[in-house]
Amino acid sequence: MTKPLAGTLVVSLDQVVAAPLAARRLADAGARVIKLERPQGDAARGYDRIVHGESAYFVWLNRGKESVVIDLKRDADRRLFEALIAKADIFIQNLKPGALTSLDYPIDALRTRNPGLICCSISGYGDGGPYADRKAYDLLIQAESGLASVTGGPEAPARVGVSIVDIATGLHAYEAILEALIARGRTGQGADIRVSMFDTTIELMAVPLLHAAHGHPPKRMGFAHPSLAPYGVFQSSDGQPILISIQNDREWAVLCHKVLGEPELVVDPRFADATARATNRKETDGVVARCFAERDIATLCRQLEAAGIAFARVNDVTEVLQHPHLRRVSVGSETGPIELPAPPARMADQDERFGPIPVLGQHTEAVRREFLR
Repeated sequence: MTKPLAGTLVVSLDQVVAAPLAARRLADAGARVIKLERPQGDAARGYDRIVHGESAYFVWLNRGKESVVIDLKRDADRRLFEALIAKADIFIQNLKPGALTSLDYPIDALRTRNPGLICCSISGYGDGGPYADRKAYDLLIQAESGLASVTGGPEAPARVGVSIVDIATGLHAYEAILEALIARGRTGQGADIRVSMFDTTIELMAVPLLHAAHGHPPKRMGFAHPSLAPYGVFQSSDGQPILISIQNDREWAVLCHKVLGEPELVVDPRFADATARATNRKETDGVVARCFAERDIATLCRQLEAAGIAFARVNDVTEVLQHPHLRRVSVGSETGPIELPAPPARMADQDERFGPIPVLGQHTEAVRREFLR
């Protein structure tokens, strides 16, 4: 089955995470993605040597792309870049704001040469404002945006354990590019898309910011929920953590009758509704903790599932590798097949095969011959 973006040419002047992720999603959807790398290669190639001697970050983000080494200060490479842009449908870049202009390639000029070109520029804080020139990495934006202040337990802020800012920024860029492709189908005109890591993270922070703006700044609560109880991690008799989530009064009643075995708690004024349970969080959690501490993890899981109560095991990463719902795809590389998490969205009858991880400069000469002939 032909993939949705087959026949679409993407030129991606990118490195590290956010922009490469947007480009990889386009490649997954069938687009031809030509990744332009400086002679030293994408910095992410050197982040580690975990996967058969290759970087985990690079193999995650760059499957199915063609790698072309380019130096935009060299005349021959400038000619190649211009030839690629002339035929491209999409151009993605995450250079420092102003860098393309200093190379005599402002976005307006690229779009003048190719009016149908969809340009997507990713930056830390955008092109204007007092922080426009400031370096911006995932962890720095987590701190600056307040995300770290609502992450972790009461004792200290913490970073989200994955590159959440970069990932969310790359996915926002991807969706904006798809919107622009749809619009171009009606108008024939490309687009100038700007996505900043800071704006992306502020979108993630909408609820905490609304709480703060209305006089209730959130507190770090670990696995607990600021408005709901019981909602958190409890220990089984065999020392295994288990997370439950009670969203409403009906679920509380079910928990009391079918799991806790204490139906009288349903009419106890301390636990009568969500507000009372949250106000008396210590007592609410204490009731659950005492019950759970008397049963092993297997028993608790059976009882919670039978009662229809939302729960989860608190797995570590090694345990997730054995999870029954973990889907993977295999991609090729210079060092052999690599197993990667499968894309979340699946289309019925669409093949989940993807291109290999490119070696640095693997496609340089072939692309030169094709576009400079």
